[in-house]
Amino acid sequence: MGFVVLCLVCYLAGVGGAAATRGRVEERKRRIHSAISEMRGPGFLYTRTPGRCTPQFWGSGREAWPNMVPQEASVSKVFGSRVLERYEPALTLLEATQRNDDVGGNAFSKLVKQSSAALLNAYTRPGFAYSAWEVKTMLLEALVSEEAAASQAKLLEEANQACT
Repeated sequence: MGFVVLCLVCYLAGVGGAAATRGRVEERKRRIHSAISEMRGPGFLYTRTPGRCTPQFWGSGREAWPNMVPQEASVSKVFGSRVLERYEPALTLLEATQRNDDVGGNAFSKLVKQSSAALLNAYTRPGFAYSAWEVKTMLLEALVSEEAAASQAKLLEEANQACT
C-alpha cells in the first residue's frame, strides 16, 4: 500500500509540475506578446548598416576624424570661400555629413554631403578614388549649376560606396 501511495504522490507532483511549467510558458508568451504590441510603430522600419566611407558612417561618430578636418570645421574654411554662394557660413563638416535634405532632388545638399564624406575618405582611406585636393576642386567646379552639382555628387557617392 505504501508503494501505491508513493506512486500516486509522484504522479500528482508530476502533473502539478507540468501545470506549473505550462503556467510559466503561458506567462512568458503573454509578456512577449505585450512587449511586441508595445513596439509596433507606424510601419515597418528597415535600417541598413552604412559602409565605412559613407556620409552616414562619418556622421555617426563611430571613427575618429582626421586632424586636418575636425568635425567643428566649417565647410567654407575647408572647401574655400566660394562655397558661401550656396551654403550658410556656420555649416560644419559634421552637419554636412548628417544632412537629410538631399533626399528629393536638392543637388547642392547632396553635393556637400558626399563631398564632405569623400574628403574624409581621401584623408583616411589609402587608395581612395580621389585625393583631397581633387575632392575640393570637384566641389568648387560643381557649384556653377544644379546639373553640375548633381553629376559631381553622383560621382562622389559612387566613390564613397565603392570605398572599403
